[in-house]
Amino acid sequence: MASPYRALFAAPGTLGFSAAGLLGRMPLAMMGVGVLTMITELTGRYGLAGLLTGTLALSAAVLGPQVSRLVDRYGQRRVLRPATLVSVVAAGALLVCAEKGLPDWTLFVCTAGAGCVPSLGAMTRARWAEILRGRPQELHTAYSLESIVDEVCFIVGPPLSIGLSTMWFPAAGPLLSGVFLLVGVWWLTAQRATEPAPHPVGTHAGARTSALRSPGLQVLVVAFVATGAIFGGVDVVTVAFAEEQGHKTASSLVLAVYAGGSCLAGAVFGTLRLKGAPARRWLLGVCAMSVSMIPLQLAGNLPLLAVALFVAGLAIAPTMVTTMALVEAHVPRGKLTEGMTWTGTGLAVGVALGTSTSGWVVAEHGASAGYAVPGVAGVLAAVVAFLGYRRLSRPVPTREGQREQQDPEQSDRLERLERSER
Repeated sequence: MASPYRALFAAPGTLGFSAAGLLGRMPLAMMGVGVLTMITELTGRYGLAGLLTGTLALSAAVLGPQVSRLVDRYGQRRVLRPATLVSVVAAGALLVCAEKGLPDWTLFVCTAGAGCVPSLGAMTRARWAEILRGRPQELHTAYSLESIVDEVCFIVGPPLSIGLSTMWFPAAGPLLSGVFLLVGVWWLTAQRATEPAPHPVGTHAGARTSALRSPGLQVLVVAFVATGAIFGGVDVVTVAFAEEQGHKTASSLVLAVYAGGSCLAGAVFGTLRLKGAPARRWLLGVCAMSVSMIPLQLAGNLPLLAVALFVAGLAIAPTMVTTMALVEAHVPRGKLTEGMTWTGTGLAVGVALGTSTSGWVVAEHGASAGYAVPGVAGVLAAVVAFLGYRRLSRPVPTREGQREQQDPEQSDRLERLERSER
């Protein structure tokens, strides 16, 4: 491991909560595809499986930010354990209902409850932000590490979940996903020394409002809806394209190459000492993701597609890392976990939209035409990024003890403003 990453774990407790976060984050990549595989194995009803997967994504998108908002207010341990129990019990009930062949409405009720899953990525990032406050370069490396962990989950999780459900028994994938969540959350919340202090609701006007009131966060969330549509579209169309080529099983390898490109870029990005405004880097990253969708339209076979997806993946992790830095800069410290979770919510909504839209396009016009969906989503993300750039680049006054990671030019401007006001 490169020295900047090794230096991160010099602080006591950091290796422990990072490992717990990795384990507890596996369900993010395993549960949806596990439910899809389980239902199709048990019933053969792909329509029902797709609706249940969409219900799970929608439920997580609605409930996730609310869980994180309570975490900011009451602390990780007090909130995550009850929320996890609700999710795991509901997921267990879903497995039982599916195995017993109970009515479809019971499956939807249980799936909606299973969406009460905490965002472990936001929890570990909040711990890094607390430990490395005032050390922007090290925090940049920590966010890069978290992005790598995300990609590792998406490289390992889906094949593991699908393999267990098809080779062992249908509910094996979702079952293991629930075990990972339970163990990861209990392990993380047992580490009290690195847990960020809660921020109880105050009496001032902004204390009870959502982090989503931040104009900068609004831009990031909307852009992430379009970005999620890129990811959802790429996943579905790549599977369909591989099937048309007569090598459906190779689709998982091609998608692993996509995630591998992001993983590599994130590892390198974390070692760089960056200068300039984060908003400018974010805009360039979103535009790079958009442009990288063009070669996918031209790939005529799986090897060329794998190369194009590897190149496309190089833009993902750096953009995600910069997004987390911007969230920290634009959201009060007392709402940081909620703010980070909102970006994940935007991503989840986008994935659901991209998956459903690309599935329809593939069914009507074929797999090759399906890559137009992530292409259009990339253009929309770039448009949002350009329109919202001024909001993100605008200096944000320090509030609730928060100190943003700004470039030197912005910091000097803020200091002069504060001196003039005094």
